[in-house]
Amino acid sequence: MLVSIVIRTLNEEVYLRELLSSIVVQERDNFDIEIVIIDSGSTDETLSIAKSFDAQITHISKNEFTFGRSLNLGSDFSCGEILVYISGHCVPVQADWLATLISPIRNGLAGFTYGRQIGRDTTKYAERKIFDKYFPASSKIPQDGFFCNNANSAIDRNVWSQYKFNEDVTGLEDMELAKRYCEHNGKIAYVAEASVYHIHNERWRHTQRRYEREAIALQKIMPDVQVTRFDMIRYIWASVIFDAQAAVKDGIFFIEIVEIVKFRIAQYTGTYRGNHEHRNLSKKRKDNYFYPAETPKD
Repeated sequence: MLVSIVIRTLNEEVYLRELLSSIVVQERDNFDIEIVIIDSGSTDETLSIAKSFDAQITHISKNEFTFGRSLNLGSDFSCGEILVYISGHCVPVQADWLATLISPIRNGLAGFTYGRQIGRDTTKYAERKIFDKYFPASSKIPQDGFFCNNANSAIDRNVWSQYKFNEDVTGLEDMELAKRYCEHNGKIAYVAEASVYHIHNERWRHTQRRYEREAIALQKIMPDVQVTRFDMIRYIWASVIFDAQAAVKDGIFFIEIVEIVKFRIAQYTGTYRGNHEHRNLSKKRKDNYFYPAETPKD
Protein backbone atom coordinates (compact mmCIF):
# COMPACT_ATOMS: atom_id res chain seq x y z
CA MET A 1 0.00 0.00 0.00
CA LEU A 2 1.17 3.53 -0.83
CA VAL A 3 0.35 6.50 1.41
CA SER A 4 0.71 9.96 -0.14
CA ILE A 5 1.47 12.83 2.23
CA VAL A 6 0.30 16.03 0.55
CA ILE A 7 1.74 19.28 1.91
CA ARG A 8 0.48 22.66 0.77
CA THR A 9 3.35 25.18 0.89
CA LEU A 10 4.08 28.87 0.55
CA ASN A 11 7.38 29.95 2.12
CA GLU A 12 7.42 27.21 4.77
CA GLU A 13 11.21 26.95 5.20
CA VAL A 14 11.12 27.52 8.97
CA TYR A 15 9.55 24.17 9.90
CA LEU A 16 9.52 22.19 6.66
CA ARG A 17 12.86 20.46 7.23
CA GLU A 18 11.75 19.33 10.69
CA LEU A 19 8.42 18.13 9.27
CA LEU A 20 10.01 16.14 6.45
CA SER A 21 12.67 14.71 8.76
CA SER A 22 9.89 13.48 11.01
CA ILE A 23 8.01 11.94 8.08
CA VAL A 24 10.94 9.88 6.78
CA VAL A 25 11.44 8.19 10.16
CA GLN A 26 7.79 7.25 10.60
CA GLU A 27 7.10 3.64 11.50
CA ARG A 28 5.67 1.76 8.51
CA ASP A 29 3.30 -1.16 8.87
CA ASN A 30 3.16 -2.72 5.40
CA PHE A 31 2.90 0.59 3.56
CA ASP A 32 5.20 2.91 1.65
CA ILE A 33 5.25 6.70 1.72
CA GLU A 34 5.49 9.35 -0.97
CA ILE A 35 5.78 13.04 -0.12
CA VAL A 36 3.96 15.47 -2.41
CA ILE A 37 4.47 19.23 -2.26
CA ILE A 38 1.88 21.51 -3.85
CA ASP A 39 3.58 24.91 -3.86
CA SER A 40 1.94 28.24 -4.57
CA GLY A 41 4.96 30.41 -5.27
CA SER A 42 7.54 30.05 -2.52
CA THR A 43 10.47 32.46 -2.73
CA ASP A 44 12.45 31.12 0.23
CA GLU A 45 14.22 27.74 0.61
CA THR A 46 11.00 25.70 0.69
CA LEU A 47 11.52 23.98 -2.66
CA SER A 48 15.22 23.30 -2.06
CA ILE A 49 14.37 21.65 1.25
CA ALA A 50 11.64 19.58 -0.41
CA LYS A 51 14.01 18.42 -3.16
CA SER A 52 16.60 17.35 -0.59
CA PHE A 53 14.02 14.88 0.75
CA ASP A 54 13.13 13.60 -2.75
CA ALA A 55 9.63 15.01 -2.50
CA GLN A 56 7.43 15.06 -5.58
CA ILE A 57 6.74 18.72 -6.36
CA THR A 58 3.90 20.29 -8.30
CA HIS A 59 2.80 23.91 -8.52
CA ILE A 60 -0.27 26.08 -8.48
CA SER A 61 -0.18 29.70 -9.62
CA LYS A 62 -1.49 32.69 -7.73
CA ASN A 63 -4.31 33.12 -10.22
CA GLU A 64 -5.43 29.53 -9.78
CA PHE A 65 -5.01 29.24 -6.03
CA THR A 66 -7.77 28.39 -3.62
CA PHE A 67 -7.30 26.17 -0.58
CA GLY A 68 -9.56 23.46 -1.96
CA ARG A 69 -8.14 23.59 -5.48
CA SER A 70 -4.61 23.31 -4.14
CA LEU A 71 -5.45 20.14 -2.22
CA ASN A 72 -7.33 18.67 -5.18
CA LEU A 73 -4.36 19.27 -7.48
CA GLY A 74 -1.92 17.84 -4.96
CA SER A 75 -4.14 14.80 -4.44
CA ASP A 76 -4.59 14.25 -8.16
CA PHE A 77 -0.80 14.51 -8.62
CA SER A 78 -0.22 11.84 -5.97
CA CYS A 79 -0.51 8.06 -6.35
CA GLY A 80 -1.40 6.80 -2.88
CA GLU A 81 -4.42 4.75 -1.87
CA ILE A 82 -4.63 6.89 1.25
CA LEU A 83 -4.09 10.65 1.13
CA VAL A 84 -2.65 12.39 4.18
CA TYR A 85 -2.75 16.17 4.59
CA ILE A 86 -0.48 18.06 6.95
CA SER A 87 0.36 21.75 7.09
CA GLY A 88 3.90 22.85 6.32
CA HIS A 89 4.13 24.37 9.79
CA CYS A 90 3.03 21.21 11.62
CA VAL A 91 5.40 18.57 13.00
CA PRO A 92 4.35 15.05 14.09
CA VAL A 93 4.87 14.41 17.78
CA GLN A 94 5.69 10.71 17.59
CA ALA A 95 7.11 8.14 15.18
CA ASP A 96 3.82 6.24 14.93
CA TRP A 97 1.83 9.35 13.99
CA LEU A 98 1.18 8.25 10.42
CA ALA A 99 0.34 4.62 11.12
CA THR A 100 -2.03 5.71 13.89
CA LEU A 101 -3.72 8.38 11.78
CA ILE A 102 -4.51 6.04 8.88
CA SER A 103 -5.41 3.00 11.01
CA PRO A 104 -9.20 3.63 11.07
CA ILE A 105 -9.20 3.90 7.27
CA ARG A 106 -7.19 0.72 6.82
CA ASN A 107 -9.48 -1.08 9.27
CA GLY A 108 -12.67 0.10 7.57
CA LEU A 109 -13.88 2.13 10.56
CA ALA A 110 -13.86 5.50 8.77
CA GLY A 111 -13.12 7.06 5.41
CA PHE A 112 -11.79 10.35 6.79
CA THR A 113 -9.67 10.83 9.92
CA TYR A 114 -8.01 13.74 11.68
CA GLY A 115 -5.61 13.92 14.57
CA ARG A 116 -4.81 16.04 17.58
CA GLN A 117 -3.10 19.44 17.34
CA ILE A 118 -0.89 20.91 20.04
CA GLY A 119 0.72 24.34 20.21
CA ARG A 120 4.48 24.89 20.26
CA ASP A 121 7.04 27.69 19.88
CA THR A 122 5.22 30.81 18.67
CA THR A 123 1.68 29.41 18.96
CA LYS A 124 -0.28 31.92 21.03
CA TYR A 125 -1.60 30.88 24.45
CA ALA A 126 -5.24 31.50 23.47
CA GLU A 127 -4.85 29.34 20.39
CA ARG A 128 -3.44 26.54 22.54
CA LYS A 129 -6.72 26.71 24.47
CA ILE A 130 -8.63 26.44 21.20
CA PHE A 131 -6.60 23.35 20.32
CA ASP A 132 -7.44 21.88 23.75
CA LYS A 133 -11.15 22.43 23.07
CA TYR A 134 -11.38 21.04 19.56
CA PHE A 135 -8.63 18.41 19.75
CA PRO A 136 -9.05 16.69 23.14
CA ALA A 137 -6.97 13.84 24.54
CA SER A 138 -9.58 11.13 23.87
CA SER A 139 -10.25 9.58 20.46
CA LYS A 140 -13.69 9.07 18.90
CA ILE A 141 -13.71 6.36 16.24
CA PRO A 142 -16.03 7.10 14.56
CA GLN A 143 -17.20 10.45 15.86
CA ASP A 144 -20.56 12.19 15.70
CA GLY A 145 -20.76 15.21 13.39
CA PHE A 146 -18.59 16.49 10.58
CA PHE A 147 -16.02 18.64 12.35
CA CYS A 148 -12.49 17.92 11.11
CA ASN A 149 -9.30 19.74 10.22
CA ASN A 150 -6.91 18.90 7.41
CA ALA A 151 -3.86 20.44 9.04
CA ASN A 152 -3.50 16.85 10.28
CA SER A 153 -5.81 14.45 8.46
CA ALA A 154 -6.15 11.45 6.16
CA ILE A 155 -8.76 10.37 3.64
CA ASP A 156 -9.36 7.26 1.60
CA ARG A 157 -8.58 8.05 -2.02
CA ASN A 158 -11.95 6.70 -3.13
CA VAL A 159 -13.72 9.08 -0.73
CA TRP A 160 -11.69 12.03 -1.99
CA SER A 161 -12.34 11.04 -5.61
CA GLN A 162 -16.08 10.95 -5.01
CA TYR A 163 -16.44 14.18 -3.01
CA LYS A 164 -13.32 16.29 -3.62
CA PHE A 165 -12.70 19.62 -1.94
CA ASN A 166 -14.88 22.57 -2.81
CA GLU A 167 -12.65 24.96 -4.76
CA ASP A 168 -14.74 28.08 -4.16
CA VAL A 169 -14.95 28.32 -0.36
CA THR A 170 -12.56 30.73 1.37
CA GLY A 171 -11.65 28.20 4.05
CA LEU A 172 -12.98 25.18 5.96
CA GLU A 173 -12.79 23.12 2.79
CA ASP A 174 -12.21 20.10 5.02
CA MET A 175 -15.48 20.55 6.90
CA GLU A 176 -17.39 21.31 3.72
CA LEU A 177 -16.29 18.00 2.21
CA ALA A 178 -16.90 16.20 5.51
CA LYS A 179 -20.45 17.50 5.71
CA ARG A 180 -21.30 16.15 2.26
CA TYR A 181 -19.61 12.87 3.10
CA CYS A 182 -21.54 12.50 6.37
CA GLU A 183 -24.82 13.27 4.61
CA HIS A 184 -24.22 10.03 2.68
CA ASN A 185 -23.49 8.07 5.88
CA GLY A 186 -19.73 8.53 5.68
CA LYS A 187 -17.72 7.97 8.86
CA ILE A 188 -15.18 10.41 10.29
CA ALA A 189 -12.76 9.45 13.06
CA TYR A 190 -10.89 11.63 15.51
CA VAL A 191 -7.58 9.98 16.40
CA ALA A 192 -6.12 11.78 19.41
CA GLU A 193 -3.01 9.60 19.50
CA ALA A 194 -1.96 10.90 16.06
CA SER A 195 -0.70 14.26 17.34
CA VAL A 196 1.14 17.10 15.66
CA TYR A 197 2.57 20.37 16.87
CA HIS A 198 0.77 23.16 14.99
CA ILE A 199 2.94 26.25 15.04
CA HIS A 200 1.41 29.56 14.05
CA ASN A 201 3.49 32.73 13.82
CA GLU A 202 1.04 35.32 12.50
CA ARG A 203 0.66 39.04 12.74
CA TRP A 204 -2.61 40.07 14.30
CA ARG A 205 -4.19 41.20 11.03
CA HIS A 206 -3.49 37.76 9.56
CA THR A 207 -5.14 36.08 12.54
CA GLN A 208 -8.16 38.32 12.05
CA ARG A 209 -8.26 37.61 8.32
CA ARG A 210 -7.98 33.86 8.92
CA TYR A 211 -11.05 33.87 11.15
CA GLU A 212 -12.87 36.22 8.79
CA ARG A 213 -12.48 33.96 5.77
CA GLU A 214 -13.38 30.91 7.85
CA ALA A 215 -16.58 32.67 8.96
CA ILE A 216 -17.37 33.42 5.31
CA ALA A 217 -16.91 29.74 4.50
CA LEU A 218 -18.97 28.67 7.50
CA GLN A 219 -21.93 30.57 6.10
CA LYS A 220 -21.98 28.18 3.17
CA ILE A 221 -21.61 25.13 5.38
CA MET A 222 -23.94 26.22 8.20
CA PRO A 223 -26.01 29.20 6.97
CA ASP A 224 -28.09 29.23 10.17
CA VAL A 225 -25.09 30.38 12.24
CA GLN A 226 -25.37 34.12 12.86
CA VAL A 227 -23.01 36.27 14.94
CA THR A 228 -24.33 39.61 16.17
CA ARG A 229 -22.26 42.51 17.45
CA PHE A 230 -23.44 41.62 20.95
CA ASP A 231 -22.30 38.03 20.39
CA MET A 232 -18.89 39.29 19.29
CA ILE A 233 -18.44 41.35 22.47
CA ARG A 234 -19.77 38.54 24.66
CA TYR A 235 -17.43 35.97 23.06
CA ILE A 236 -14.39 38.22 23.45
CA TRP A 237 -15.20 38.90 27.09
CA ALA A 238 -15.94 35.27 27.99
CA SER A 239 -12.92 33.84 26.20
CA VAL A 240 -10.52 36.40 27.70
CA ILE A 241 -11.83 35.58 31.18
CA PHE A 242 -11.48 31.84 30.53
CA ASP A 243 -7.95 32.19 29.15
CA ALA A 244 -6.92 34.54 31.94
CA GLN A 245 -8.10 32.09 34.60
CA ALA A 246 -6.17 29.30 32.91
CA ALA A 247 -3.08 31.51 32.68
CA VAL A 248 -3.32 32.26 36.42
CA LYS A 249 -3.37 28.52 37.17
CA ASP A 250 -0.37 28.05 34.87
CA GLY A 251 1.48 30.88 36.61
CA ILE A 252 1.92 32.93 33.43
CA PHE A 253 -0.90 35.51 33.66
CA PHE A 254 1.29 38.60 33.47
CA ILE A 255 3.32 37.13 30.62
CA GLU A 256 0.33 36.17 28.48
CA ILE A 257 -2.57 38.51 29.27
CA VAL A 258 -1.84 41.13 26.59
CA GLU A 259 -1.54 38.53 23.82
CA ILE A 260 -4.65 36.75 25.11
CA VAL A 261 -6.68 39.93 24.69
CA LYS A 262 -5.19 40.70 21.27
CA PHE A 263 -5.79 37.18 19.98
CA ARG A 264 -9.41 36.99 21.10
CA ILE A 265 -10.17 40.43 19.68
CA ALA A 266 -8.64 39.40 16.34
CA GLN A 267 -10.50 36.09 16.40
CA TYR A 268 -13.97 37.42 17.08
CA THR A 269 -13.82 40.68 15.15
CA GLY A 270 -12.73 38.58 12.17
CA THR A 271 -15.55 36.11 12.82
CA TYR A 272 -18.11 38.92 13.06
CA ARG A 273 -16.92 40.58 9.86
CA GLY A 274 -16.89 37.34 7.91
CA ASN A 275 -20.31 36.35 9.17
CA HIS A 276 -21.84 39.61 7.96
CA GLU A 277 -19.86 40.35 4.81
CA HIS A 278 -20.00 36.98 3.05
CA ARG A 279 -22.70 38.15 0.64
CA ASN A 280 -20.73 41.19 -0.50
CA LEU A 281 -17.33 39.57 -1.03
CA SER A 282 -15.73 41.14 -4.07
CA LYS A 283 -13.36 39.27 -6.38
CA LYS A 284 -10.46 41.42 -5.20
CA ARG A 285 -11.16 40.69 -1.55
CA LYS A 286 -11.69 37.00 -2.27
CA ASP A 287 -8.25 36.92 -3.89
CA ASN A 288 -6.83 38.43 -0.71
CA TYR A 289 -8.39 35.68 1.37
CA PHE A 290 -7.21 32.92 -0.90
CA TYR A 291 -3.74 34.29 -1.57
CA PRO A 292 -2.52 36.87 0.95
CA ALA A 293 0.58 38.88 0.05
CA GLU A 294 2.42 37.31 2.96
CA THR A 295 2.66 33.68 3.95
CA PRO A 296 -0.70 32.19 4.99
CA LYS A 297 -0.65 29.98 8.09
CA ASP A 298 -3.62 27.62 7.94
